[in-house]
Amino acid sequence: MGACHRELLHTAQEQEWSRGLDGRGEQRARTKLPVSSVGEDRAILLGFTMMAFSVLMFFVVGITVIKPYVNSNWENEASCVLLQAVTMEEWVDCRGVSTVPCLRVTVNLTDSNESALLHFNEESVFLASECFYIPKCQMERTELQDEVLKVKNSLDSQLGSTTSCFTDRARHPRDVILGRKYTFKKTLVALLWPCLMLVGGALLVGLVKLTQCLAHLCPEMGSEASVGRLTVTSRQGKLYRCFRRSIMQSPS
Repeated sequence: MGACHRELLHTAQEQEWSRGLDGRGEQRARTKLPVSSVGEDRAILLGFTMMAFSVLMFFVVGITVIKPYVNSNWENEASCVLLQAVTMEEWVDCRGVSTVPCLRVTVNLTDSNESALLHFNEESVFLASECFYIPKCQMERTELQDEVLKVKNSLDSQLGSTTSCFTDRARHPRDVILGRKYTFKKTLVALLWPCLMLVGGALLVGLVKLTQCLAHLCPEMGSEASVGRLTVTSRQGKLYRCFRRSIMQSPS
């Protein structure tokens, strides 16, 4: 039994040594922690850049698309009959850059039997109060006249026909528009790309951070598992030899 006691004492000393080895293994694992590579740093930088650009795109889309859509009240659809299309003699101002010819179109609202001025969209209402269509600025005079004449001839061929239009009785009781420039569908399409860029940037940063976290956990778990296996194997071997010796030394 004295030999068994010495064996157990030796086993306890080896356990203390294994604990020290475990601590040194943890320190070695900490010193061998993988550092972030250049590719990971660039991926994180790309992700944050994508998120920054998405915020900027949200700001631009909010000013150019969302705000006009929210302020637009051209929601009531009506039926309009084309009555007349006339090219005005007096040219109108075009964004303060030049002057352009004005095409004036008159329609009749079938619901109320009232006359109104037809505009191409809500933007043309604010640019020119009486014009249906304004060509691009900074064009040659002959090109401006030809373009307006083409639109007038197209409308003259449809005089007397009925078409759908949109009204805003509260703000513009004497005006109607042919089509809306800012709709709910166009607003969603404009918001799609900023949302995709924001989600893509956040996903890219999250995946890189997850990869780094898993890379830090793998060496620590591997060192703990290897030290644990050595300790259990050594302990089982010592105890087996101790009990086997005690059984052999005991009287039969």
